[in-house]
Amino acid sequence: MKIIVDAMGGDYAPEVVVNGAVAAAKEYGIEIILVGNEPVVASLLKKAKYDAGGISVCHAEEVIGMSEPAAASVRKKRNSSIVVGMELVKEGKGDAFFSAGNTGAVVCAATLSLRMLPGVERPGIAIVTPTLKGISLIIDVGANIDPKPMQLLQYAIMADAYCRYILNMHDPTVGLLNIGEEDTKGTDFVKEVHELFESGSFNFIGNVEGKDLFSGKCDIIVCDGFVGNVALKVSESLAEAMQEFLKRHILSNPLGKIGALLLRQSFSRFKKDIDYSEYGGAPLLGIDGVVIIGHGRSNAKAIKNAVRVAKEEVERKFNEKILEAIRPKVV
Repeated sequence: MKIIVDAMGGDYAPEVVVNGAVAAAKEYGIEIILVGNEPVVASLLKKAKYDAGGISVCHAEEVIGMSEPAAASVRKKRNSSIVVGMELVKEGKGDAFFSAGNTGAVVCAATLSLRMLPGVERPGIAIVTPTLKGISLIIDVGANIDPKPMQLLQYAIMADAYCRYILNMHDPTVGLLNIGEEDTKGTDFVKEVHELFESGSFNFIGNVEGKDLFSGKCDIIVCDGFVGNVALKVSESLAEAMQEFLKRHILSNPLGKIGALLLRQSFSRFKKDIDYSEYGGAPLLGIDGVVIIGHGRSNAKAIKNAVRVAKEEVERKFNEKILEAIRPKVV
């Protein structure tokens, strides 16, 4: 198995990407092709003292910056690490692609190069989040900000398959993110989606509210990419603020410092529960290939776990499961 990794994608690339790839190659025993500036990447591999032969480098002269317009950059920068890496997967030289770079560019390049699975209209980014009862999957968190109702139905079907075959959930529950639990609440768009979901073959429990994002009320939360991305960014900001608030107040007096020492292990477990790097990358569902998107701030640990997620999707032939689930539902 070969995983294509965008060495130049992310706020701390390429060094953390190379270190994460090295860790993944050692732990998972897979081949990795790092795409990026070859002299720089080769130097970092040497610095990491990796010479086992499981990692190779494919040169790409250009880089698509995090703030660059997605579609225009993909068209103009054909020698960028994202475009070159995606083409390697298209040509069968790699089994999956991962990038922590420009999300819009990754979505655009994947759609243009790999195309959509038959029966799927638009891709959706699904992200695993911790809840009070375990984990849940939220889709979409940024790939499609103006979807059609049928596309959200397809997201629900794909997320249901992901939870069953990748996250090993039995009969996962599906909720539609709305401003209220009643089926009369929300915009005409959300009401139409609700009607579609009621006729779906998955376990739809109705509308869920923002307060249910981390309650564990359901296993899958479906929303459009605009709402999902806002919810994701607010959640990340809140998690960081909570950690800072706790540190600030607990360490503000001697008694608090003593308590912090006694609760050190509890704090470590808390930090692990909300650490995005534990969950790796987010799958781009609906693409005719395996594409994993990482957080822009991904560290080496997150890179390693994202490669693991890609490996699991390839091994379990996940796209075949999506096709089995989608085909009977498409008119």
